[in-house]
Amino acid sequence: MKNIRVVGIDLAKSVFQIHGIDEQGCIVVKKAIRRAKLLTFFSNLPRCLIGMEACSSAHYWARLLQKQGHTVKLMAPQYVKPYVKTNKNDANDAEAICEAVTRPSMLLLHLKVKTSRHYYLFIESVTASLKKKQP
Repeated sequence: MKNIRVVGIDLAKSVFQIHGIDEQGCIVVKKAIRRAKLLTFFSNLPRCLIGMEACSSAHYWARLLQKQGHTVKLMAPQYVKPYVKTNKNDANDAEAICEAVTRPSMLLLHLKVKTSRHYYLFIESVTASLKKKQP
């Protein structure tokens, strides 16, 4: 698994599906990994490009994987859907994510950092309290 260049991850509650390809686009890894073993799996890999569909937990996992030195890109699910080749399941979704993240014209989303999320929650709470005070 030393030659993995791109990995697509389909996030789920407890079991994540991984699809990895090498420089030539050949499948190197295609397996399910439990949540507790995900970081260990990626710590044993060389630095690579990781693609994920943006969801509530994607920003959390992206921050952790970036700390390990990987490049993480998030995509909106509606942009990944056209790359699903056959029936929709977790393995096919991971493959589609892996394919979509390599496209140069893919629209990517910005990773939310923890501080910005707390900042926006703070602004919302202040705005809400100011609205309550107005007659």
